[in-house]
Amino acid sequence: MDQLLLLGPEIIVTAAAMLVLTVDLVSDRAGRTWAPWLTLLALVLGIADAAWYFYARQNVFGNTYTVDEFLSFFRIASLVIAALIVFASKEYVEQRTKYVAEFYALLLFVTLSIILLAGSIDLIMIFLSFEFLSITSYIMVGYLRDDVKSSEGSIKYFLYGSVASAIMLYGMSLLYGASNGETNLVRIAAAFANAPAGTSNLIVIAIILTIVGFGFKIALAPFHQWSPEAYEGAPTPVTAFISVGPKVAGFAVLARVMITALPHFASDWTNLLWAIAAISMTLGNLVALRQTNIKRLLAYSSIAQTGYMLIGIVANVATGEGLRGILVYLIAYIFTNLGLFIAVIAYSNAIHSDEIADYAGMVRRAPALALAMVIFFLSLAGIPPTAGFIGKFLVFGAALDAAKAGGPSQLLIWLAIIGAVNSVVSVGYYFNIVRYMFFMPPKEMTPVRVTPTLNVSLAFATAMTLLMGIVPQPFITFAQESVKAIFKS
Repeated sequence: MDQLLLLGPEIIVTAAAMLVLTVDLVSDRAGRTWAPWLTLLALVLGIADAAWYFYARQNVFGNTYTVDEFLSFFRIASLVIAALIVFASKEYVEQRTKYVAEFYALLLFVTLSIILLAGSIDLIMIFLSFEFLSITSYIMVGYLRDDVKSSEGSIKYFLYGSVASAIMLYGMSLLYGASNGETNLVRIAAAFANAPAGTSNLIVIAIILTIVGFGFKIALAPFHQWSPEAYEGAPTPVTAFISVGPKVAGFAVLARVMITALPHFASDWTNLLWAIAAISMTLGNLVALRQTNIKRLLAYSSIAQTGYMLIGIVANVATGEGLRGILVYLIAYIFTNLGLFIAVIAYSNAIHSDEIADYAGMVRRAPALALAMVIFFLSLAGIPPTAGFIGKFLVFGAALDAAKAGGPSQLLIWLAIIGAVNSVVSVGYYFNIVRYMFFMPPKEMTPVRVTPTLNVSLAFATAMTLLMGIVPQPFITFAQESVKAIFKS
């Protein structure tokens, strides 16, 4: 009974998904009408349950899954993401497909997979949760069956994902063999503490292969090839979701595996992640400069943002502050990126285009939307007083503090410099869109009407982006409390 109480959010989300499908099966019309509200109710109940049991700490399912503060953070984060997507997608989905209830059931299932991945402490559980997340994500990307781009994006996502999963599984099998048949992360760390000298090269190869799978899910370079097509082809609410949801899951499992299972090989994986972070930031920003489609631009922007966040993992080895910075950055990124996509949904619905050139004169047709987008662009660029500034400040600061504390100082300092330079580069393409919105003449003057549900979600995301930038301490404290479990594993 105690375990059932601790697994409340998982049970609520699963039951809600089945209920949505059942209501739709019994009555198609009722399913279409009530599916978003049943989904939203379940998500709110899940958030309340996760907050109530925030400090619970117990392993379940034969030590393959853990309930702790770290999981509680990702439970709340993933449920909040899904709730915002419900508001952002209601009219969009109803206008484009008759399979409304199935969409929200899939949204609940993919949210469940993120939660399961964040709590997994066993290689088998990690792989199964990864596949659960991947399969549901593939379906959501290709949800508009009659849209060629949607189908193309889904197929490419599936093909890249299948290869990445196979490589990751092979890496996990090497970790299993090198640790004498262990799959639990804590026991793997204990086995590697006394590993024979001859196995170190094998373990390093296993780490590299495993990171390939994680890098694919987070869309790190050079494992990012699927993301531009998937972002452009997917329904825009799904693009919004995959821009943040899988990243939340990916960073959760990356932190657990690297910090809990592989601390004795930190010097190896930090060097690898250093290179991946630098490549992701640089490639993402430089390629984004050339984009003319706003969804593809945000895909490359997303790659750059994951590079910034990865700095925290690299810096965490020396001081432990990097992981806190990542969680704060994730909070900022959730509200900023989702808010920006909500604004894109609202405006693109009116102009029937995702081309940046068609955003010309937006301030005259939708001044509130234009102002909100400016705030989100400021946050993505890391300019105060926005949430993005706080996230970058903590992540870059963790790198500099780690260098002072005796970490690989030159590497960390250079990584912080690369991040800062790339942040300046990002201003170029973010504010190129602002230039179109404010200084180019509109093609027509018809005012853009924003639906009530989009207004609610946009107002919430904007308020949180500014609130976090002005009053950051509650969010920093929340992140600080969430990382305690990782270092007591």
